[in-house]
Amino acid sequence: MKKGFPFWNVVMVLTVIVCLMAFLAHYKNWTKVEQDKLKILSGFYYKKISYAQLDSVLWIDKIPPMERLNGFSAWEKEKGIFREFKDSLTDKKVNVYVDNLSNRKIKLVYNDSLKFYMNYADSLKTDQLFNLLKQRIDSAQ
Repeated sequence: MKKGFPFWNVVMVLTVIVCLMAFLAHYKNWTKVEQDKLKILSGFYYKKISYAQLDSVLWIDKIPPMERLNGFSAWEKEKGIFREFKDSLTDKKVNVYVDNLSNRKIKLVYNDSLKFYMNYADSLKTDQLFNLLKQRIDSAQ
């Protein structure tokens, strides 16, 4: 009886593991709240926002129409780097890390005019993050 190549079995198992890790990385927004900044990882997208840079934190029901420069949309998720239609002459990029399009979203404005939209699939977790960011802005002013 001929024995198979164990190399291809290892390659197949590693491929499945890499695919599962990529799915887990994109599945939700991973945030780390630190003393002076907020770190957000969403798949291949990583953003670090210092609380000192925050100008405003607002609730919005719907993100404005934008052109996707890169990223993806699947089911209720919208993730990637976008550019607003009304601001297509400038090269200001908008980060969108939305896990549930039907829930309300947090809109952050930082560094005077840069925008960032996000929410979690769990609306209570989104509420907690919003309250934390609002407290950080209020305490800085």
